[in-house]
Amino acid sequence: MKNQFFFLLISLILISISTSAQNATIKGVVLDENNIPVQGANITYDNSGTQSDKNGVYQLRIPANQDIEINISHISLKNLLFTINLQENQEYELNPVLKTDVEQISTVVISGRERKVVEGITTLDPETIRSTPSANAGVEGLLKSLPGVSSNNELSTQYSVRGGNFDENLVYVNEIEVYRPFLIRSGQQEGLSFVNTDLVRNVDFSAGGFQAKYGDKLSSVLDITYKRPTRLGATANLSLLGGSVSAGGISKNKKLAAIVGVRYRDNSLLVDARNTETNFQPRFADVQTYLSYNFSDKFELGFLGNVALNTYDYEPLREQVNFGTLQTVQALTVLYDGQEEDRYETYFGAFKGTYKPNDNLTLKLITSAYHTQEQEHYDIFAAYALGTVNTDIGSEDLGQVEFSEGIGSQLTHARNDLDALIFNIEHKGTYTADKHQFDWGVKYTSEDIRDRLQEFEIIDSAGFSIRPPISDFINDQPYTPFVSPIVPFTSVRATNKAKIDRISGYAQYSLRSHIKENEIWANIGIRSHHWNISGNTVNSSDSQIVFSPRAQIAIKPNWKAEMIFRASGGLYHQPPFYRELRDSLGVVRPEVKAQQSIHIVLGNDYSFSMWKRPFKLTTEAYYKKLTDVNPYTIENVRIRYRARNNAEAYAYGLDLRLNGEFVPGTESWVSLGYLKTEENIDNRGYISRPTDQRLKIGVLFQDYVPTIPSLKMYLNMVYQTGVPGGSPSYADPYDFQTRLRDYRRADLGISYVVVDKNKRLRKGHFLNTFRELSLGFEIYNIFDNQNSITNTFVRDASTQRQFAIPNFLTPRVFNVRLGMKF
Repeated sequence: MKNQFFFLLISLILISISTSAQNATIKGVVLDENNIPVQGANITYDNSGTQSDKNGVYQLRIPANQDIEINISHISLKNLLFTINLQENQEYELNPVLKTDVEQISTVVISGRERKVVEGITTLDPETIRSTPSANAGVEGLLKSLPGVSSNNELSTQYSVRGGNFDENLVYVNEIEVYRPFLIRSGQQEGLSFVNTDLVRNVDFSAGGFQAKYGDKLSSVLDITYKRPTRLGATANLSLLGGSVSAGGISKNKKLAAIVGVRYRDNSLLVDARNTETNFQPRFADVQTYLSYNFSDKFELGFLGNVALNTYDYEPLREQVNFGTLQTVQALTVLYDGQEEDRYETYFGAFKGTYKPNDNLTLKLITSAYHTQEQEHYDIFAAYALGTVNTDIGSEDLGQVEFSEGIGSQLTHARNDLDALIFNIEHKGTYTADKHQFDWGVKYTSEDIRDRLQEFEIIDSAGFSIRPPISDFINDQPYTPFVSPIVPFTSVRATNKAKIDRISGYAQYSLRSHIKENEIWANIGIRSHHWNISGNTVNSSDSQIVFSPRAQIAIKPNWKAEMIFRASGGLYHQPPFYRELRDSLGVVRPEVKAQQSIHIVLGNDYSFSMWKRPFKLTTEAYYKKLTDVNPYTIENVRIRYRARNNAEAYAYGLDLRLNGEFVPGTESWVSLGYLKTEENIDNRGYISRPTDQRLKIGVLFQDYVPTIPSLKMYLNMVYQTGVPGGSPSYADPYDFQTRLRDYRRADLGISYVVVDKNKRLRKGHFLNTFRELSLGFEIYNIFDNQNSITNTFVRDASTQRQFAIPNFLTPRVFNVRLGMKF
């Protein structure tokens, strides 16, 4: 597999002929006060620029998606200084007038957000992402404060959107689809998200009803754009959880730009705070880079690369979990023996390009290869006792277990190994003509999976080995001798080699127009996806094809109130990935069909002023009707599919988000989401899906001390009602509908800015070496709430009752951070 990976990587270099242009263009005519063209005016930014010709005409290429300060000057006229922010490939016409008497300073922000608003896309500020406190800081940590986005595990970067699961979310970096590891079972194993926030320039997120140009998933799209540096610079961030370093620069001729980031994370601080005593060494590291080279104004070459090495060495020693009511407090005490050793190595390389023969046509070619080698090996023996806790306040044994109601042991074993190679090649194009835009694309994907699954679990209760819950098994002891062999409670053994070839494509048309004095935007498109599955456990080659029509419309009435109304929807399919093809016994089932969902989304954006500051209220109501559903259970963050399309489901809800300057100069928001999602398996009736997160409230609040503006505060709070506690993978979900406790969490960060562009120390001070320097501390879970991710089911040997023992997450934890920019 490694030889194939390097061969494909070399092939990618040879076949990549075009690149990603992350630039924009500003053009026009420079005039004087008498509207006479000005020849020889200098239009500059940083160390780049151009001059106007004899007709006053100029054209300047600038970096996109960032604030660029432009200076227009002439020896006989006053300078014009302004700031502009353009989207990628956007052309903006500006005809400046240079005066003879006054200095001109203004700000022009053409950010492209209007287009994103009408498409129902939420844009997040990268600086807010980097500043927001979270146990697993990054883009995903901030996403969880948005309505419709849920996660009840702060150690995980995974999230569910409007009733979907973790596998239903698309993630792109520079228009390149990225993947997450296959064998991740718990949040503390995940380590680093693929997205390196130090490199991020732009973040767009859509929670549903997205356009046909995005891929074939049921729930959401996260679209990340990395920076293209315009100057030499570096950053460093250090904390008790690890650190990151990034550096970027650009060549003198402005053709070659490069940025690289290195991250290291150690989750010991978080996991050692839990109620399980362990010898624990979770170490995660990765290196990412984005390189781009401008061959000309029409042709650029770029490369995105990532290497991640994650190790998870876990040796549990002892654990005690108290649960129950105030009157009847019970405890589960567990003594462990054994250890777990997991390894995750991923290699990712991608080339992307854009060839722009003229102002109206853009052609792109994207190639990528993703290789992952994953190992999950463990042998853990757990001896447990279930007992009643002494609650007598005056007793010396307060909090101790008085007597045991049930004892037993459990042995879990796994030797799981997976090797996956995924190759993509894609062409995308855009053609614009006045108010019309056409987009199209075609993509080929090859997925080569080699998987060994070997797991078993043995449960012993009061000296008796518990057999699997087989319905036709009859134990008539002591009247009939029991002569059957002792078998594990659960046992899975499978070796699979699967190859999946996919061809997908899309075409869509966009229009911007007017109906009388009202602005209107419309989009209509269709996707198609064909896939073929073969392998050693597949009897014959199996292929399927689906079509997904989608549409959007938005209207901005000519009202005094600033409002936009949106409607979007369509038919969405999710062709099965390898994880969805493998059932609970490890068998690959090629007949699994694509899950299908009809989306209807109605939205409204209302922009207004309050306290003389800008605010916006965003409202979206949605409904999803799902068929050919592939039921699953969730164990921590691992999803186990039934690999059968034997269910139907629905989801509906309402999302509200109020964002604005609650404190002058800062953006904060409050979000509220209501959701209901249920499924009907084999026509047995509707029950809650594992992601049925009924109510969600999220708050992101930024503040500073007015008399000390360098002292800043960031508060990230989430409240979510409990989801169904989950059923063991072998059990009937209809028997396990008890919900987990509500998830409540607040993370606080306080930082002091020592140096930045607005705060310089005396000349010659050594701290002026830094462009920015900040020092702060963070408190995770400041109210020390006991949140749980799943339940462990323990049997009382005397009464045969099963108790759901909550698996608690992290308590209150303190962290220190140091941030630097050079």
